[in-house]
Amino acid sequence: MSAEDKKKRAAEAAMACLEDARIIGVGTGSTVNHFIDALAAIKGRLEGAVSSSEASAKRLKERGIPVLDLNSAGDIPVYVDGADEANRHLQLIKGGGGALTREKIVAAASRRFVCIADDSKLKDVLGAFPLPVEVIPMARSYVARQLVKLGGQPEWRQGFVTDNGNVILDVHGLRILDPPKLESEINDIAGVVCVGIFARRPADVLLIAHDDRVEKLGK
Repeated sequence: MSAEDKKKRAAEAAMACLEDARIIGVGTGSTVNHFIDALAAIKGRLEGAVSSSEASAKRLKERGIPVLDLNSAGDIPVYVDGADEANRHLQLIKGGGGALTREKIVAAASRRFVCIADDSKLKDVLGAFPLPVEVIPMARSYVARQLVKLGGQPEWRQGFVTDNGNVILDVHGLRILDPPKLESEINDIAGVVCVGIFARRPADVLLIAHDDRVEKLGK
């Protein structure tokens, strides 16, 4: 089975986690695009969706699903998003698409966070995927120096600006043995907007698509 087919399988499995929710939080990325396509089939019973990115908002609107503002939507029953890496503790690395800050906000505002991914994303130790850190532009060099002190090799994602008007540093060379601790340490660096470790608020459910099944971790 191709990676794209696995992504679609994981996305379709997430539909069973929605129950009777009328407002859905929707993340960003190629796996989530399959989820948005599946969500279109039940759009008639939805009040709408809160999106973590402009790209996902556009796709939702194209499929006839109203896009709601988080400030007016309030608490979200369920949020569905992908991951760049995940472990069996339901801790994640996210932000390959650059939407990590909005993704983290929507996850924090959601009662249940369902993560969907193919089996290539499941790792014993996080860090092989370069860790995205969103940074205020004037602090880029300062934050990079602090990330080096933490053992990383930061690389500026040149030519990319987040939906919030900030820049991304992708940190290579990390072996993240204590994700909540590193998440806190990086968040405490002046100039950091958000780090792509989702460990202090991990997923509640992780759906991993294999060739022959979808594995469910969490509940």
